[in-house]
Amino acid sequence: MLFMFHCTDKAGAAEVRATNRNAHLDYLEAHKDRIFAAGPLLGDDGASMVGSLLVIEFADMAEARAFADSDPYAKAGLFEKVEIRPWRRVFPKG
Repeated sequence: MLFMFHCTDKAGAAEVRATNRNAHLDYLEAHKDRIFAAGPLLGDDGASMVGSLLVIEFADMAEARAFADSDPYAKAGLFEKVEIRPWRRVFPKG
């Protein structure tokens, strides 16, 4: 099942994001076979990173939460909020 992760950074946490970015990308690389889509959410300026959006396949919510909790960004305290929801692809048909 696919799960959507909507992660919102804490205000003023750009340095935490930058410091942990390589570890986060390595973590995603280790799970690339499950990732449907992943990338940063951008601020109104279209450049600053203010969160993350990921769509990843897991067996169940417990596995999805374990993934989120083990993300280097989460361990570093980057996120103010992490919302995880089951997601179904409807379009385009795949």
